[in-house]
Amino acid sequence: MARTERTILGIDPGLANTGWGVVAQSGPRLACVAYGCISTPAQAPLARRLGKIHEQMAAVIRRFAPTCVGIETVWFGANAQSAFATGQARGAALVACAEGDLPVGEFSPSQIKLAVVGAGSADKEQVQYMVRQLLALEAVPSPDHAADALAAAICYTTHEGFAAATAAAASGGGAR
Repeated sequence: MARTERTILGIDPGLANTGWGVVAQSGPRLACVAYGCISTPAQAPLARRLGKIHEQMAAVIRRFAPTCVGIETVWFGANAQSAFATGQARGAALVACAEGDLPVGEFSPSQIKLAVVGAGSADKEQVQYMVRQLLALEAVPSPDHAADALAAAICYTTHEGFAAATAAAASGGGAR
């Protein structure tokens, strides 16, 4: 089996705060390369906020040259307006990924929690703790949006094999 060597960008989208994290994978080993958060002021016009998310995400992609992306999907809870704003921020980030011709894995919050903690209903502190442990960090990444983005990158490594097997089965290929 070939050894996997790649750089994964994780994104936790949000209009006020879009977290990003870069993880290097060498075989089964994962290491944190960098992380951060793109913040936009609430008083700024929507187009300007979305433009900032796109521009800064494109700059992260240029700087760290990821080979793939894991991004959190929008969770539609009780606040549809918040979900819509998150979806717009997610779109701005995805455009930067498309411009970089990057393959994107999209994961629900529960999929990310399951991949990182082992329980889809894990709380934020459990996710942060496991991100710290899995990436051998001295402290929990801050802000929490960056920790969530690193979790999305980690999730990409665990769901990729499952997604490939599902696609192969759907196309009639793969083991029977």
